[in-house]
Amino acid sequence: MREGKSPRPLAATRRTPPTQNPQGFRDGDGVMEEYVMSIFHCSAKSISRATGRSATAAAAYRAGERIIDERTGDVHDYRRKKGIRHAQIFVPPGIRIPSRSALWNMAEATEKRKDAKIARELEVALPAELNSLDRWHLAQHFARAIVERYGVAVDMCIHAPGKKGDDRNHHAHFLTSTRVLTPGGFGEKTRVLDSPRTSGQEVAAVREIWARLCNRFLEQRFINERVDHRTLKAQGIDREPTRHLGVAASSMERRGVRSLRGDENRRRSENHAAKELAALQKIENGVEAARERHAFRKQRAAENAERQRRERSARFWMDMQKRKSRNRGMSR
Repeated sequence: MREGKSPRPLAATRRTPPTQNPQGFRDGDGVMEEYVMSIFHCSAKSISRATGRSATAAAAYRAGERIIDERTGDVHDYRRKKGIRHAQIFVPPGIRIPSRSALWNMAEATEKRKDAKIARELEVALPAELNSLDRWHLAQHFARAIVERYGVAVDMCIHAPGKKGDDRNHHAHFLTSTRVLTPGGFGEKTRVLDSPRTSGQEVAAVREIWARLCNRFLEQRFINERVDHRTLKAQGIDREPTRHLGVAASSMERRGVRSLRGDENRRRSENHAAKELAALQKIENGVEAARERHAFRKQRAAENAERQRRERSARFWMDMQKRKSRNRGMSR
C-alpha cells in the first residue's frame, strides 16, 4: 500500500525561462514552462507502530529503495516507484550514517514498545515558480534547519508531480527520527515535539521556518509572490478555509466524480463568494449613497449661491433707488 499524501498547489501564474539543472532534475528540456506559485502547505504527522506502520517502510517508499526491516524480516521494495527527483540524508555534524537502511533499522531497534512512535514526517509543497535546482536547494536548507533545531536525523525526498495529477504539485517529504542522534547512536526523545504544552508551538515554529525560507528564495529570484504560514484568521482574511482533498478525493474529482470533501470545499467557496458579493453590494450601496449626498450638497450650495446673488442684486438696486431719491430731493 502506498504511503503519504500529496499537497495540491494553486495560485497566480508567471512565465519563467528554464535553467540548466543537475543530473536527475528535468524541467522542460529547454522549453518555456508556466510556473505557478504553490499554496502554502507544511503538515506534520507521526509514524507509529500503534497504527501498523514502520520507519523502514516509510523510508523505502519515499526514497524508492529496497529496505529489509531487520526487526520483523519484512522486505519493503519500492525500486520501481517513479517520480523521485532527489533523496538525501542529513545528520548532525561529526556523525556518519552508512545507508538509509542502517539509519531506519537503528531507529526501529532503539524503540522497544509495541506502540512506539518511530519517526515523524514533515510534508511540504515546493513553490512551482522555482526551477528544480532552486527547489532542491530550498529543501536542503529546510532539512538542515530541522537538524540544527532538534539534533535529529532527517531523510529528505523530493517527489515530482504525479502523471495523472496536478503538474504543479512538486513536494518534499522529510522523515525525521524521534530521538536525538549522537555519535554513539540515538539518544533522548525529542519530548518538546510530543508534549501537548509545547508541540503546537513547535509545529507553528517549523511552519514559520518553512515560510521564511520559501519567501527568501522567491525574493532572491525576483518573484513577487509570497507564502504565509499563518491561518486565514490571523492574516485578517474573513474566509472559511477549504479542506485538503487527499489522494482518493483528488482522483475522484479529476474523473468528474463528486466527493464529500469536494462538495464541502465547493460549499465553502460558494459561501465565501456570497459574502464577497454582499460586501461588494454594501460598498456599492455606500458609494451610491455618498454620490447622492454629494449631489444634494452640491445642489444646496448652488441654491445658496444663487439666493445670495439675488440678495446682493436686490440690495444693489435698492441702494441705487435710494441714491436717486436723495439726488432728486437735493436738486429741488
